[in-house]
Amino acid sequence: MKAEWFRPVWPAPSRVHALITTRQGGVSRGPYASLNLGDHVGDDPEAVRANRALLREDLPSEPKWLKQVHGVRVAAVDGALYPKEGDAAVARRPGTVCAVLTADCLPVLLCNEAATVVGVAHAGWRGLSAGILEHAVVGMGVPPASLIAYLGPAIGPASFEVGDEVREVFLHHAAAAAAAFLPHGPGKWLCDLYELARQRLRACGVSGIHGGGMCTYFDADRFFSYRRDGVTGRMAALIWLG
Repeated sequence: MKAEWFRPVWPAPSRVHALITTRQGGVSRGPYASLNLGDHVGDDPEAVRANRALLREDLPSEPKWLKQVHGVRVAAVDGALYPKEGDAAVARRPGTVCAVLTADCLPVLLCNEAATVVGVAHAGWRGLSAGILEHAVVGMGVPPASLIAYLGPAIGPASFEVGDEVREVFLHHAAAAAAAFLPHGPGKWLCDLYELARQRLRACGVSGIHGGGMCTYFDADRFFSYRRDGVTGRMAALIWLG
């Protein structure tokens, strides 16, 4: 058995390696079938360990797993004693694997053109509105114009219904955020996480933005989706320097 994953299509330098797992290729059963990598969602811990071991076969080192809390903390994960809580990770040492887990939230991969630093952010609507991408860009420690971003699989704009309160949070930050919301009934809106992420990255000075468009909610064969299934597993987005 082999973990199933794909490589993002983006103009990253050859020293930058990234992959995003799907839900296929693991040993978990039931709603977690089959490559669940989340150890906090109710799956059999032995199955999760086995799934992570399968993934590890394709990596240069054990991923620097984080406890994600929908916040804005960026963890520098090069050292053995790295911060264990955060919603973004940054590394400069070759072979250090940055990772985030998602199941509808947006994973954002980052690297710079000189291939001296890589990072990944977990950006659901709470993290986006709080500024996780802005904090991740600062945490990369290089000019934002030198950064390249890739937007991975997330719940798409045709599936992500939110209330007025979510829309207002983003409009309070920037009026342009209105473009990411379509009316969907009284007090309801369809929210485009990809558009919100692009706006936030561009406002930081990042213009090289790629990916976007793979919907976790619609593609049940490939992706876990918390909004669709409630009890479900997690995929991983990972990046490292070679």
